[in-house]
Amino acid sequence: MQIAIISGKGGTGKTTIAVGLGEVIKNSIKIDCDVDASNMNLFYQGKTIFKEKFYSGKTAFINQDICLRCNQCQDNCQFEAIDNYLVNINKCEGCLVCKLVCPVEAISFEDNYIADIIIQRLNNGTLIKADMKIGADGSGRLITALRKKVINKKEITIIDASPGIGCPVIASITNVDLALIVTEPSLSALEDLKRIVLLTKQLKVKALVCINKYNLNLKVTEKIKSYCYKNNLVILSLIPYDKLVLKSINELKPIVVYKDSIAGLKIKELTKELIKILKNTAEEEVDKE
Repeated sequence: MQIAIISGKGGTGKTTIAVGLGEVIKNSIKIDCDVDASNMNLFYQGKTIFKEKFYSGKTAFINQDICLRCNQCQDNCQFEAIDNYLVNINKCEGCLVCKLVCPVEAISFEDNYIADIIIQRLNNGTLIKADMKIGADGSGRLITALRKKVINKKEITIIDASPGIGCPVIASITNVDLALIVTEPSLSALEDLKRIVLLTKQLKVKALVCINKYNLNLKVTEKIKSYCYKNNLVILSLIPYDKLVLKSINELKPIVVYKDSIAGLKIKELTKELIKILKNTAEEEVDKE
């Protein structure tokens, strides 16, 4: 059973909630699908039990022993990736045009090594993440590869997705059992909420809403509530602003471990509700079969 924690914009507290859920749900599988800004691992101490290289896309390579210096490749490269018969790997898009125009077949293509896929055993479950090379581009293929590493389908899997509605988010939420949308009381967050709700509907993913830091702007919180009501969206939790969240980030500890944290208490309550909904969803699927 998989839960994706998503948000239309950054800074809503998505990872704080994802880490909190992962701490409360014992033996859960955590997948950090925010591969361009991976940080779930900072909150856990784990031992690496699996590591493999991940390749995606191709980059041109010019054989200098064969090259005629005719400039056909450089003149036809729309990405300005070739200069003085050398390929800039950070600009090459692997489009194959240079190979097609080369009169002596001096250009070949090599697979791009963009990341290491790492699985860590934690005291409380498993963490799956990607360690990307500098300058590499996080792709939907990499996220799909991370999700395929989940072997035990019965354990609850928590996916911390990228903010926004782009390809990485689509790869993170496709075929999940639930998507928890984390938003905050700001007008920009409301507009981003509308966009990501539309995405979940297009992908036919069941979505629930959590308004984080809801008491910072009660007027906008009411607007978010009104939008959710009109669109039949369940608001599963209202989490108040909590100064201890900043402390938890500085100390790299899940917010739920702080006994005096009001946000941590709400996340614990949220976790119980999510587990109930997941169980009901699983029972419904069984009945359909």
